[in-house]
Formats: sequence, structure tokens, C-alpha cells
Amino acid sequence: MEFFIVLAATVLGCFVLRTPIKRWPMLFYVLAVALVGVFVLGAYIPLPRPVWSLLLVLVQKCMLPLALFVVVMYIGVFGRDSKVGSWLRPIRAELSIVAWILSLGHMTMYLVSYAPRLFAGRVDGSVLAALVLALVLFALLLVLGITSFNVVKKHMKTSTWKRVQLLAYPFFGLVYVHLLLMLLPSALRGGVPAQISVAVYTAVFGAYAVLRVVRAVRDRRSGAKVEAGEPA
Repeated sequence: MEFFIVLAATVLGCFVLRTPIKRWPMLFYVLAVALVGVFVLGAYIPLPRPVWSLLLVLVQKCMLPLALFVVVMYIGVFGRDSKVGSWLRPIRAELSIVAWILSLGHMTMYLVSYAPRLFAGRVDGSVLAALVLALVLFALLLVLGITSFNVVKKHMKTSTWKRVQLLAYPFFGLVYVHLLLMLLPSALRGGVPAQISVAVYTAVFGAYAVLRVVRAVRDRRSGAKVEAGEPA
């Protein structure tokens, strides 16, 4: 499945690029903005087929930002003294911001494309529910993304920032619900690709939920302190 390939490449990229991401985060933010810009441009000006096909998978289908968010989620299931936790935890905020930028591009284009159908009343129930949920996710994404920047964090009270970052939990959960709303109609009609996607996303998010609870229980038993405002 495409998502597994994107996820595997993203995980590898996070490990390999960990030091550059931490040292020059702005470079990766600019690259994310540039990728979104090329995607938007490609919606109006023909691009080479290989380039457009890649953009469809990474941005339009939202697989790259989703893969980044999955990495951000799963970092929280590893102990602080583990190799994975100690290596990736320092770039968690940076990964979130890159995923945030890419997701905004994906959401903006989809909302714009569906707006005419929505106002014309040519949207079925499941798609309408997915669009409403997308608007909620868009609002949560704005809040979480903006407050992930250090310059914003420094101007907020610690207690307020902690409460805001807790929105990451419902955000991750609603992302899964959104995926189901978009995929289930086709899956229920016998669409094999949609059925496989539902199974994969259910496994990814379900495993995270279980592992995150296990990690929370272990941390509580060991008396480990949870990093202030750390989501997922």
C-alpha cells in the first residue's frame, strides 16, 4: 500500500535527517511551503506526470503529513531513555510544524474544491460529515501548529500552553474518524483498496492508542514526569 511506503520512507528520513532538522528547522519549513506551492501551481498549470503523480500521493492524499503525524504520535510510546525516544524526541516539534504546513495545503485545496458542490447541495451525508469534521480539524491544526513555534510558546503561560497542546489527542482521534468517513462508503460497497486502507489506518491508530496507554501506565508506575504539554 502507498501509505506504508510513504510511512517507511518518512521514518527513515526522520532518522537520517534528525541533525539537520534540529539545526536548520527553517530550511525544512521553507521546503514544506515550497512543496505546497508546487502542488497548488500544479492544480492550474500542467506539471510533468511523474512530478504531479508524486504530489498527488504526498500532498493531495495527505500521506506525507499523515506519516509525519504518525511519527510524532509514536515517539510518545517510547521511553525517554530508549534510543528511538532520545534520538527523535528533540525534533518532535519541528516534525509537527512540517506536517502542519503540508496539511494546511492539503486541507485548503480540498475545501476549495468541495465548496461549489457544498453550496449547490450536491454532497452526500458521509462526505458532508467528513467536510464538517475537516473544518474542525483545520481549526485544531491552526491552534496546534501556531503554538508549536518556539517564538509563540515563549509568549504563552506554561499552564496555558500545556492545555492547548492536549488538543493533540482529540486531533489525532478525529483524523482517524475523518479517514473512516472518507473511506467507509467505498469499503462498504466492496472497494478493495478502500477496505485495505481502513484496515491499515485502524491498525496504525489502534496500536498507537494501546501502546500510548501502556506507556502512560509504565511512566506512572515508575514515577516518570511527563514533559510539559507533550502531546501523544
